[in-house]
Amino acid sequence: MRYAARVLAAVAAPLLALTLAGCGSGDESPRGGGSSPTSSVTAGGGEPKGDLTVFAAASLKKTFTQIGSRFEQDHPGTKVTFNFAGSSDLVAQLQQGAPADVFASADEKNMAKATGDSLTAAAPVDFASNTLEIAVPPGNPAKIATLADLTRPGVKVVVCAPEVPCGSAATKVETAAAIDLKPVSEEQNVTDVLGKVIAGEADAGLVYVTDVKGAGDKVEGIEFPQSSAAVNVYPIATLKGAQNKALADAFVAAVTSASGQGVLADAGFGKP
Repeated sequence: MRYAARVLAAVAAPLLALTLAGCGSGDESPRGGGSSPTSSVTAGGGEPKGDLTVFAAASLKKTFTQIGSRFEQDHPGTKVTFNFAGSSDLVAQLQQGAPADVFASADEKNMAKATGDSLTAAAPVDFASNTLEIAVPPGNPAKIATLADLTRPGVKVVVCAPEVPCGSAATKVETAAAIDLKPVSEEQNVTDVLGKVIAGEADAGLVYVTDVKGAGDKVEGIEFPQSSAAVNVYPIATLKGAQNKALADAFVAAVTSASGQGVLADAGFGKP
């Protein structure tokens, strides 16, 4: 009996050791720093993916929507959500704690507010520029030919509010032309200015060149020399509160890439 017990123990010991070793190996694997199921980076350190929230100036809606679609195709598993509004409104939302990963402003002034409040993770990058143009309804019923024509009695003009980039630019061109506009409405973003012209609620509106081009035959555009006095430069930056900094940086890179710049140029944006 003692001999049989010794034989059984000799056989069982190696088996027990193998079993314990296998258990130990299984326990150690998750603690080795491998990617969890909710990781925003693919296994093996691949392309970043996940959800991305981009706050962008209203004038960027068409181009950024296109760039965002391409970005999702290039980064499978990624979803880009945009919040388009006036740059001053977007900064106010960020200052109040609104969650976002990337901010693209229609001017340097509002981006400076974000950097001044330490909301950005890195120095902003300039990626485009834009200038003002007069938008009028098809056929130009008020016969607008110059910026000064906007001051004629009875002409209904719509502009952006002064705190909005397009409104600040309007103030600059007024000064350059030595005129004083009396708008019937001041809007919080350039999209609303364009909308009132398209709807026939205004004889003219001061919008960006890109807005006129994007509206197609819904409006006509009238260039004026004083627009050179107010060239808006557009900066973009990853935000310090970004949940996925790698993905945010990748989006900034996409905007400044040859592909992104091509989309912007096709829409009428100039170089920064």
